[in-house]
Amino acid sequence: MIDKIISESIKVKEGILNDKALKNEISLIIDCICNTYKSGGKVLFCGNGGSAADAQHLAAELSGKFYIDRDPLEAEACHVNSSFITAVSNDYSFQQAFARYVKSTGKPGDVLIGLSTSGNSANVVEAFKVARGTGMKIVAFTGKTGGKMKEHADFLINIPSDDTPRIQEAHILVGHIVCEFVEKNLFGNG
Repeated sequence: MIDKIISESIKVKEGILNDKALKNEISLIIDCICNTYKSGGKVLFCGNGGSAADAQHLAAELSGKFYIDRDPLEAEACHVNSSFITAVSNDYSFQQAFARYVKSTGKPGDVLIGLSTSGNSANVVEAFKVARGTGMKIVAFTGKTGGKMKEHADFLINIPSDDTPRIQEAHILVGHIVCEFVEKNLFGNG
């Protein structure tokens, strides 16, 4: 059973490795984020559950460091202020929590990265709608179909799987690739 799980994870990653269009999309996202930082912008992340943990993880890679000891890059996960999230969820709805955060902090040219294995998380979709109206660039990390998020995204990373744990593992892989190349492109090799 352990071997089967590892093999399934490898198969998903091989699917990414052999998908020229998906790798090109990753390169376009890297360029977009680099341009955002060069213009003084920031990157926001959102997701629920394990995807929230992944959003926070990737924001930390940018705002802290990946490999290079360098200046921090402005990046944050929309859910990290628990008082904000709980207040908005109580006063409006949880479906509006990320959208309100994006509306309060997002600026034209900033990037919003939403993570959802189904691509159908209503609160992420609502955040995408606000980001679009704000003039932000929108990146969707999803599973195979892209779900509802693909309709609102400028860039789509649709992992070739329907299995939530395998999708999340691949989201971190792709996220780490993005963080590594953003760092190298902006700061050199250290």
